[in-house]
Amino acid sequence: MDPTHRASDEYGQGHDRSGGEPGHRRPSRESGGADLGPGTPQQVRVVQLTAGDLLLTVNPVDGSEVEACPPGSGPDAPARRTPAERADHERAGAPPVPAGPPAPQLPLLERQEERERLVGLLARGRSVRLTGQAGSGRTALLDAVAADCADLAPDGVVRLNGRGRTGADLLHALFDTVYKAPSHRPDRDELLALVRGIGAVVTVDDLEIGGAALDELLAATPECAFLLAATPEVTTPGVDAHLEEVLLAGLGRGASLALLEKVVERSLTEEERNWAGDLWFESEGLPLRFVQAGSLLVQRDRLRAGPEAFDEYDYFEPRADDAPPAPSAPAAEALDVPLPSLGEGAAPAVLLASRLSEAARATLRFAVALGGEVPHQAHLPALVGDTHADAALGELAGCGLLSPAGPRYRLAAGVLAQLAAAGYEDDAAAQARTAAQHYAWWASHPSVTPERAVAEADAIVASLTRLVPGDEAGAASAAVLLARSASPAFAAGLGWGAWERALRIGQEAARIAGEVAEEAYFHHELGVLALCTGNPDRARTELETSIGMRGALADKSGAVAGRRALALVADRSGDFAPIGRTSSGDEVPMVRQDAPGTPPRGFPAAPVFPRQPGGEEPTVVSSLPAGPAARKGPGRSVLGGARRNLAAAGAGAVLIAVLGTVVTLGVTSGDGDEPGSRNVTTEQTATEDPADDGLPADDPADGSAPAGETTPGATPTTPGPSDSASPSTSGSPSPSASTSDGTSPGTGDPTDGGSSSPGKPTPTKTSPRPTETDSESPDPTPSESESESPDPSPTPTDDTPPPPPQGSSSASGPVESESAPQSEAAIDPAV
Repeated sequence: MDPTHRASDEYGQGHDRSGGEPGHRRPSRESGGADLGPGTPQQVRVVQLTAGDLLLTVNPVDGSEVEACPPGSGPDAPARRTPAERADHERAGAPPVPAGPPAPQLPLLERQEERERLVGLLARGRSVRLTGQAGSGRTALLDAVAADCADLAPDGVVRLNGRGRTGADLLHALFDTVYKAPSHRPDRDELLALVRGIGAVVTVDDLEIGGAALDELLAATPECAFLLAATPEVTTPGVDAHLEEVLLAGLGRGASLALLEKVVERSLTEEERNWAGDLWFESEGLPLRFVQAGSLLVQRDRLRAGPEAFDEYDYFEPRADDAPPAPSAPAAEALDVPLPSLGEGAAPAVLLASRLSEAARATLRFAVALGGEVPHQAHLPALVGDTHADAALGELAGCGLLSPAGPRYRLAAGVLAQLAAAGYEDDAAAQARTAAQHYAWWASHPSVTPERAVAEADAIVASLTRLVPGDEAGAASAAVLLARSASPAFAAGLGWGAWERALRIGQEAARIAGEVAEEAYFHHELGVLALCTGNPDRARTELETSIGMRGALADKSGAVAGRRALALVADRSGDFAPIGRTSSGDEVPMVRQDAPGTPPRGFPAAPVFPRQPGGEEPTVVSSLPAGPAARKGPGRSVLGGARRNLAAAGAGAVLIAVLGTVVTLGVTSGDGDEPGSRNVTTEQTATEDPADDGLPADDPADGSAPAGETTPGATPTTPGPSDSASPSTSGSPSPSASTSDGTSPGTGDPTDGGSSSPGKPTPTKTSPRPTETDSESPDPTPSESESESPDPSPTPTDDTPPPPPQGSSSASGPVESESAPQSEAAIDPAV
């Protein structure tokens, strides 16, 4: 068709744009071409799963949300897998088969005795710990024993890998192997109840736990027999573990030479046998060393057969068509390739790597940068930049540089240290950053299932570990991006061990990079994880931190998600107290601020006049500092602040009654008619002359002493703020500070002494008018007052309540006065 006059549907667009359905843009032929069409929003993978009785919604945008499972929407009960499902599950958990020709199957030499012993112990239900050095053939022996024990237990054989796994991770892996529970992670109680009924032979390779953690694992699975393979550096189990110990030693000289012949697939020459004997003595008979030594001999044979195999285009790579012709090779008889030295045979990793392809060496650099973790062969073309780089995994495995570890491969024992010493770690930071960028794109792609992301979790976590903490520019930001992309996939794939490690490394990377929003996200996810795993204290701490950060950033949606999760934490822990409330026992009582002179509500006031002990003289009321509030009593109620006037009036009435009682007791205690009486009136002042001790020279005729006097010749005195008992200049009535002269103020008749007592005061009659008395004293002392009061004050009556006393600070406290008390004119009983 003429390209100038195209059809309406050609190339995805038509001539008439005014109407009709617009055409679709044709995708670019170049994979790296820019797409200039309308952008499609990236799909967000939101997954819902249950953790115990909680419903977890994994939201990669604002953070995961957790809530209690609604009634009737709980997960189905876990069901046991059928044999076919068990086979598919085990096949998915096996390491991938490397590309290239299959490697030869090596026999298990000199292990028959250990094999029969292990099978016998497991058949009796005993758990065994197999201890051997790295490279001693523990994995091969475990595979052989597992094949022999396939029919011993009802649930068959369960194969687990313990590298980087805790006891809880192993329990969940055991549950996932036997039971089928999609999108459900049982809580601690449910998990223990389910694994308690599992009866299987469990093999755990590369075990890293011991002590109490191992004891807990064994106690949780009483119906299982464990075969645990570990190195001598792992912590030994406890005394109560009841484990049988089996030590795995190296091979003998003959078995080592036989294994070497199996690897090279030919008989050894005398020179090679002598070299292998020296290597056996150096390596203590470890099978791994002879597998690698056999790879060195295989490379030597290929080098002697075809010298062009190791030219500039590397081993196993075809020569390009336009490449210059290879130099003529010397005759095979003239070519002599020496055997490797003893040092190269004991540490052959560097020599083996030098004879591999460039893609294989690049894969080794990535493995060294990731701490020994080898990326899946599907990722090698993107990482290395070679479309045929997936074949490098076969080269490395055939040389003995890799060993299987669960669903992946790792560098074999000792290879990492040998390559790092040879300079393979020089650009480790750049390699780790490249791997992090690739995994961040891959993990967030919608086509990647959570199960695939969990299978690659070790390499992803290794990339994060290499970048944080890092001194290179942009390393922390790359780690934040990778953790942000991979952690939702780990959560959805129920790989919660990797989820927690990714979140913690991502939180530290965000802190280093200064990305507060991402740090708040990681804190939120850690809080949700702690809540789902039954750690409310940790969940509360992480969620409160996340809410505070998102509040500072005005992230409303994220803060709301955090508050919901925090409310669920408070609900499940039974703590409904608001944030910041004081704990029980630390409450501070609320203090009411009332008007001055008013006691606080709910606290009783002190009595107006404390009760005087019997036999003591009355004292002057003086100012006292405010004391602590009295304890609450059932019969001591106080008046409110609005009735303080009534309280003051009542206090004045009580004061008058007390004064009347004191005066009545003084009148009945002695005879006041005799002029020589030794009583001191209110208008007299006792002398301070030491010769007569302040008393008149003459004694009373009848020899009676005043009330309260215990020793003849002594006159009771009243302590007070001054030595004078003269009236004060204050115009308001105040309590008198003078001693009693036996008369009642304002009355001319003494009261009946027999009818009054200190406990029950007798009310006295009051005079409607003031009276004047003349007081005589044998030895008068000059004072401010005369014998006759020039301004007698009226005696208050019972009918009219006196005004409130001056200077009182509280209606419930003692009445106070700053001036000397004003005394009333005493009435001479003779008048």
